[in-house]
Amino acid sequence: MQQIIKSIIIDDEPGNIIALEELLKLYCPQIKVVGKAADAVAGFDCITQQKPDLVFLDIEMPYGNGFDLLDKLSPIQFEVIFITAFDNYAVKAFRYAALDYVLKPVSITELKAAVLKVQQKFKSKTENLRVKTLLSNLKASGIAGSKISLTSENGYDFEELQNIIYLEASGSYTFVFTKQGKKYIISKSLKEFEEILPEQCFCRINHSYIINIAAVKKYNKGRGGTVEMENGTCIDVAARRKEQFLEKTKY
Repeated sequence: MQQIIKSIIIDDEPGNIIALEELLKLYCPQIKVVGKAADAVAGFDCITQQKPDLVFLDIEMPYGNGFDLLDKLSPIQFEVIFITAFDNYAVKAFRYAALDYVLKPVSITELKAAVLKVQQKFKSKTENLRVKTLLSNLKASGIAGSKISLTSENGYDFEELQNIIYLEASGSYTFVFTKQGKKYIISKSLKEFEEILPEQCFCRINHSYIINIAAVKKYNKGRGGTVEMENGTCIDVAARRKEQFLEKTKY
């Protein structure tokens, strides 16, 4: 028997709520909508009363945005799918914390995929660390204290960005190397990481590598040159990326 996921929709446009509810009925029968709200205040009350498993959350709303609402509800005990018309900057923030999101207008394929991910995570009712990480990263300035979720054998590890030495491409996968000697194999391309990592702290120096600038031990001159990282790894700098690298490192 399919497990029912109690859900709430929070959006300031009544038409969006109606449309999403219809899509969920047609394509995601495991979702049971137990509440709806048109602003952050009503959303807070609805979540407090209904104690949902999942919240479909808009960002810009009257009386506080979606992030404000999550702040007030911490610790988070439910999953969140952002239904948003935000630009790429916001999308990067969601990916950064491994949250699910669906862009407006809602794609049936994206909606079904997001719900499926929630269903797979639904077995655990522990505090949603991905939401806490997102809120922390939105408030943090620079790299210190900021974290990224990396898939591990038993779930997710939340690594501080300053602990990452470099990332290496391997086809559609990426290897992430940390100062503690860990090596993560992530099913995301290097390009995806390039889009979400803070550009003031990380630099793509060739087709296959992104490095943490703070983890560079030495730079050796040449056509492009090479960098020696803190763990002793030496990596070539592509000639066309040399200027950008030197500008960031201020050599």
